[in-house]
Amino acid sequence: MVTISEAASRTTVANAGVIVSDWATAPDPEEAVVAAKTIGFPVAVKLCGDAIAHKTERGLLRLGIDSAEEVREAGIELLEAARPEDGSVELLITAMARGDRELIAGLVRDPQFGPCVMLGVGGILAEVFADVAFRLAPLGRKEAHDLLNDLSAQALLGPFRGQPAVDREALVDTICALSDLADDPDLVSIDLNPLIVVEGQPIAVDVLVERRHLPSSGTFETAATSGDPN
Repeated sequence: MVTISEAASRTTVANAGVIVSDWATAPDPEEAVVAAKTIGFPVAVKLCGDAIAHKTERGLLRLGIDSAEEVREAGIELLEAARPEDGSVELLITAMARGDRELIAGLVRDPQFGPCVMLGVGGILAEVFADVAFRLAPLGRKEAHDLLNDLSAQALLGPFRGQPAVDREALVDTICALSDLADDPDLVSIDLNPLIVVEGQPIAVDVLVERRHLPSSGTFETAATSGDPN
Protein backbone atom coordinates (compact mmCIF):
# COMPACT_ATOMS: atom_id res chain seq x y z
CA MET A 1 0.00 0.00 0.00
CA VAL A 2 1.25 3.48 -0.85
CA THR A 3 0.03 7.00 -0.24
CA ILE A 4 0.00 9.50 -3.05
CA SER A 5 0.83 13.17 -2.60
CA GLU A 6 -1.78 15.59 -1.34
CA ALA A 7 -1.76 17.27 -4.75
CA ALA A 8 -2.58 13.97 -6.45
CA SER A 9 -5.05 13.12 -3.68
CA ARG A 10 -6.86 16.43 -4.15
CA THR A 11 -7.03 15.89 -7.89
CA THR A 12 -8.45 12.40 -7.41
CA VAL A 13 -11.35 13.51 -5.23
CA ALA A 14 -11.99 16.81 -7.00
CA ASN A 15 -12.36 14.99 -10.33
CA ALA A 16 -14.99 12.81 -8.66
CA GLY A 17 -16.98 15.83 -7.43
CA VAL A 18 -15.62 16.64 -3.95
CA ILE A 19 -15.22 20.37 -3.26
CA VAL A 20 -11.66 21.13 -2.16
CA SER A 21 -10.12 24.42 -1.07
CA ASP A 22 -8.44 26.39 -3.87
CA TRP A 23 -4.86 25.24 -4.26
CA ALA A 24 -1.75 25.11 -6.39
CA THR A 25 1.69 23.53 -6.29
CA ALA A 26 5.07 25.20 -6.69
CA PRO A 27 8.61 23.85 -7.07
CA ASP A 28 10.24 26.66 -5.09
CA PRO A 29 9.45 29.55 -2.72
CA GLU A 30 9.25 32.20 -5.45
CA GLU A 31 6.68 30.24 -7.42
CA ALA A 32 4.84 29.64 -4.15
CA VAL A 33 4.55 33.41 -3.70
CA VAL A 34 3.06 33.75 -7.19
CA ALA A 35 0.56 30.98 -6.41
CA ALA A 36 -0.40 32.53 -3.06
CA LYS A 37 -1.08 35.89 -4.67
CA THR A 38 -3.27 34.21 -7.26
CA ILE A 39 -5.23 32.24 -4.65
CA GLY A 40 -5.49 35.18 -2.25
CA PHE A 41 -4.37 35.52 1.36
CA PRO A 42 -4.52 34.02 3.90
CA VAL A 43 -3.08 30.71 2.72
CA ALA A 44 -1.56 27.55 4.11
CA VAL A 45 1.73 26.19 2.77
CA LYS A 46 2.59 22.48 3.01
CA LEU A 47 5.41 20.20 1.96
CA CYS A 48 3.94 17.81 -0.58
CA GLY A 49 5.16 14.42 -1.79
CA ASP A 50 4.03 10.82 -2.20
CA ALA A 51 5.92 9.70 0.91
CA ILE A 52 4.56 12.49 3.12
CA ALA A 53 1.34 11.30 4.73
CA HIS A 54 1.28 13.01 8.12
CA LYS A 55 2.45 16.61 7.87
CA THR A 56 1.34 17.81 11.31
CA GLU A 57 3.51 15.35 13.23
CA ARG A 58 6.61 16.54 11.37
CA GLY A 59 5.70 20.21 11.31
CA LEU A 60 5.46 20.26 7.53
CA LEU A 61 2.72 22.87 7.21
CA ARG A 62 2.32 26.56 7.95
CA LEU A 63 -1.17 27.99 8.49
CA GLY A 64 -2.70 31.46 8.26
CA ILE A 65 0.03 33.05 6.17
CA ASP A 66 -0.90 36.64 5.28
CA SER A 67 1.97 37.97 3.15
CA ALA A 68 4.31 37.13 0.28
CA GLU A 69 7.34 37.29 2.57
CA GLU A 70 5.80 34.80 4.98
CA VAL A 71 5.07 32.45 2.08
CA ARG A 72 8.68 32.75 0.91
CA GLU A 73 10.03 32.04 4.40
CA ALA A 74 7.67 29.11 4.88
CA GLY A 75 8.68 27.63 1.54
CA ILE A 76 12.36 27.83 2.39
CA GLU A 77 11.83 26.22 5.80
CA LEU A 78 9.62 23.42 4.48
CA LEU A 79 11.95 22.47 1.63
CA GLU A 80 14.90 22.45 4.04
CA ALA A 81 12.91 20.08 6.31
CA ALA A 82 12.59 17.46 3.55
CA ARG A 83 14.37 14.16 4.20
CA PRO A 84 16.03 11.89 1.61
CA GLU A 85 13.35 9.24 2.21
CA ASP A 86 10.67 11.78 1.24
CA GLY A 87 11.73 11.49 -2.39
CA SER A 88 10.57 14.16 -4.80
CA VAL A 89 8.79 17.03 -3.02
CA GLU A 90 7.16 20.35 -3.86
CA LEU A 91 5.19 23.04 -2.08
CA LEU A 92 1.40 23.00 -1.91
CA ILE A 93 -0.35 26.31 -1.36
CA THR A 94 -4.01 26.35 -0.42
CA ALA A 95 -6.63 28.86 0.66
CA MET A 96 -7.49 28.97 4.35
CA ALA A 97 -11.10 27.90 4.86
CA ARG A 98 -12.80 29.54 7.86
CA GLY A 99 -15.71 27.81 9.57
CA ASP A 100 -16.98 26.85 13.03
CA ARG A 101 -17.82 23.24 12.14
CA GLU A 102 -15.63 20.40 10.98
CA LEU A 103 -16.65 17.02 9.61
CA ILE A 104 -14.63 14.03 8.49
CA ALA A 105 -15.45 11.77 5.58
CA GLY A 106 -13.72 8.95 3.81
CA LEU A 107 -13.67 5.62 2.08
CA VAL A 108 -12.26 2.42 3.57
CA ARG A 109 -12.15 -1.17 2.39
CA ASP A 110 -13.21 -3.53 5.14
CA PRO A 111 -11.71 -7.03 4.76
CA GLN A 112 -15.10 -8.62 5.42
CA PHE A 113 -17.66 -6.16 4.02
CA GLY A 114 -15.73 -4.42 1.25
CA PRO A 115 -15.76 -0.68 0.49
CA CYS A 116 -17.52 1.54 3.03
CA VAL A 117 -18.16 5.30 3.06
CA MET A 118 -17.65 7.05 6.39
CA LEU A 119 -18.97 10.37 7.72
CA GLY A 120 -18.43 11.82 11.15
CA VAL A 121 -18.06 14.88 13.36
CA GLY A 122 -14.50 16.22 13.23
CA GLY A 123 -12.35 18.82 14.93
CA ILE A 124 -12.36 19.37 18.68
CA LEU A 125 -15.94 18.06 18.87
CA ALA A 126 -14.87 14.61 17.65
CA GLU A 127 -13.59 13.73 21.12
CA VAL A 128 -16.85 14.88 22.69
CA PHE A 129 -19.32 13.14 20.39
CA ALA A 130 -17.37 10.16 18.94
CA ASP A 131 -20.01 10.41 16.24
CA VAL A 132 -19.24 8.39 13.08
CA ALA A 133 -21.51 6.51 10.67
CA PHE A 134 -20.79 4.04 7.85
CA ARG A 135 -22.56 2.74 4.75
CA LEU A 136 -21.52 0.07 2.28
CA ALA A 137 -20.57 1.31 -1.18
CA PRO A 138 -21.92 1.72 -3.75
CA LEU A 139 -24.72 3.89 -2.42
CA GLY A 140 -27.19 6.27 -4.04
CA ARG A 141 -28.48 9.60 -2.84
CA LYS A 142 -31.17 8.08 -0.62
CA GLU A 143 -28.59 5.93 1.18
CA ALA A 144 -26.29 8.95 1.41
CA HIS A 145 -29.07 10.95 3.10
CA ASP A 146 -29.61 8.01 5.47
CA LEU A 147 -25.91 8.07 6.32
CA LEU A 148 -26.14 11.77 7.07
CA ASN A 149 -29.21 11.19 9.26
CA ASP A 150 -27.33 8.51 11.23
CA LEU A 151 -25.14 11.15 12.87
CA SER A 152 -26.27 11.87 16.41
CA ALA A 153 -25.17 15.52 16.40
CA GLN A 154 -27.89 16.70 14.02
CA ALA A 155 -27.93 20.12 15.69
CA LEU A 156 -24.43 20.75 14.29
CA LEU A 157 -25.83 20.34 10.78
CA GLY A 158 -28.47 23.03 11.31
CA PRO A 159 -27.94 26.79 11.72
CA PHE A 160 -24.93 27.20 14.02
CA ARG A 161 -23.37 30.29 15.64
CA GLY A 162 -24.91 32.60 13.07
CA GLN A 163 -23.89 30.38 10.18
CA PRO A 164 -26.42 28.74 7.82
CA ALA A 165 -27.30 25.07 8.01
CA VAL A 166 -25.04 22.60 6.25
CA ASP A 167 -26.07 22.18 2.63
CA ARG A 168 -27.20 18.57 2.88
CA GLU A 169 -27.32 18.10 -0.87
CA ALA A 170 -23.71 19.28 -1.18
CA LEU A 171 -22.71 16.89 1.59
CA VAL A 172 -24.58 14.07 -0.17
CA ASP A 173 -22.64 14.98 -3.34
CA THR A 174 -19.42 14.42 -1.39
CA ILE A 175 -20.64 11.09 0.00
CA CYS A 176 -21.70 9.88 -3.46
CA ALA A 177 -18.38 10.98 -4.96
CA LEU A 178 -16.53 8.86 -2.40
CA SER A 179 -18.83 5.96 -3.21
CA ASP A 180 -18.12 6.32 -6.94
CA LEU A 181 -14.38 6.20 -6.28
CA ALA A 182 -14.81 2.76 -4.72
CA ASP A 183 -15.14 1.43 -8.28
CA ASP A 184 -11.35 1.77 -8.61
CA PRO A 185 -10.01 -1.52 -7.16
CA ASP A 186 -6.54 -0.02 -6.77
CA LEU A 187 -7.84 2.64 -4.40
CA VAL A 188 -7.53 1.48 -0.79
CA SER A 189 -8.70 4.46 1.28
CA ILE A 190 -9.57 8.15 1.18
CA ASP A 191 -9.40 10.51 4.14
CA LEU A 192 -11.04 13.94 3.96
CA ASN A 193 -10.02 15.37 7.31
CA PRO A 194 -11.29 17.88 7.88
CA LEU A 195 -14.26 18.97 5.83
CA ILE A 196 -14.77 22.54 7.01
CA VAL A 197 -18.27 23.94 6.68
CA VAL A 198 -18.03 27.41 5.11
CA GLU A 199 -21.34 29.24 4.64
CA GLY A 200 -23.04 25.86 4.63
CA GLN A 201 -20.69 24.28 2.08
CA PRO A 202 -18.46 21.32 3.09
CA ILE A 203 -14.94 21.98 1.79
CA ALA A 204 -12.09 19.47 2.04
CA VAL A 205 -8.93 21.21 3.22
CA ASP A 206 -6.74 18.14 3.69
CA VAL A 207 -6.94 15.00 1.55
CA LEU A 208 -5.03 11.73 1.76
CA VAL A 209 -5.49 8.88 -0.71
CA GLU A 210 -3.92 5.44 -0.32
CA ARG A 211 -3.55 3.10 -3.30
CA ARG A 212 -2.23 -0.39 -3.82
CA HIS A 213 0.28 0.95 -6.33
CA LEU A 214 1.59 4.36 -7.32
CA PRO A 215 -0.05 5.61 -10.53
CA SER A 216 2.12 6.04 -13.59
CA SER A 217 3.92 9.36 -13.95
CA GLY A 218 1.76 12.14 -15.33
CA THR A 219 -1.54 10.59 -14.22
CA PHE A 220 -2.43 13.58 -12.08
CA GLU A 221 -2.44 17.25 -12.96
CA THR A 222 -1.14 19.37 -10.07
CA ALA A 223 -1.43 22.88 -11.42
CA ALA A 224 -3.61 25.52 -9.76
CA THR A 225 -6.99 23.98 -9.10
CA SER A 226 -10.19 25.65 -7.97
CA GLY A 227 -12.42 24.30 -5.23
CA ASP A 228 -15.45 25.36 -7.26
CA PRO A 229 -16.96 22.18 -8.71
CA ASN A 230 -18.48 24.15 -11.58
